[in-house]
Amino acid sequence: MMGSYKTLVGRVRLVGAIEGISFLLLLGVAMPLKYFADMPKAVSIVGMAHGVLFIGFCLVLLQAWLSEHLSFRWAAIAFTATLIPFGPFVIDKKLQNFDKP
Repeated sequence: MMGSYKTLVGRVRLVGAIEGISFLLLLGVAMPLKYFADMPKAVSIVGMAHGVLFIGFCLVLLQAWLSEHLSFRWAAIAFTATLIPFGPFVIDKKLQNFDKP
């Protein structure tokens, strides 16, 4: 699924997958713990990790776009996908087509 982390697009895919997992953990685990088990600290911890991963993803994506490994269109699609649950996993196969050394 994640490809080689040695290429820029491979790093976009890898960080995107990790960021996608953190988003699902935030929505599927931390938020229910906060609202149904009165554990707001879960959102603080997972939310911070997700935020750092999201920023990391944006930086890797910017690097891939600026180095012309991804077009603006695909960089915008990849960015938009991170805002949607399961989005990074849906576009991963398409990004694999750009994953060249």
